[in-house]
Amino acid sequence: MFMTAENPTSPDKFDDEHYPAYTMGRAAEMIGATAAFLRSVEAAKLFDPFRSGGGHRRYSRYQLRLAARVREIADQGTSVESACRIVILEDQLAEAQELNRQYGRGTPGTAVR
Repeated sequence: MFMTAENPTSPDKFDDEHYPAYTMGRAAEMIGATAAFLRSVEAAKLFDPFRSGGGHRRYSRYQLRLAARVREIADQGTSVESACRIVILEDQLAEAQELNRQYGRGTPGTAVR
């Protein structure tokens, strides 16, 4: 079966880390947090979850990875707002490093070909 607008559960969706597949309750359970924690991460502007037609929040695997990292940092005593900023910066750095790698620029401390 192929992905179409009428078939949102096609196999391609299972491979898409940005597909909003998880409800708030399931997402909180997966990262060992509460729904209130996910709302606080949203309020801190880490990400804006997709909303279903009925207005319910839906989360992607990518968003859950970010939220789980915030939880790790917050569990060490950092505020959720500060932890979100740290995670945003970590994510931006990883993205920049990947772009550098793709364009053959290397990383600091490595030789450029």
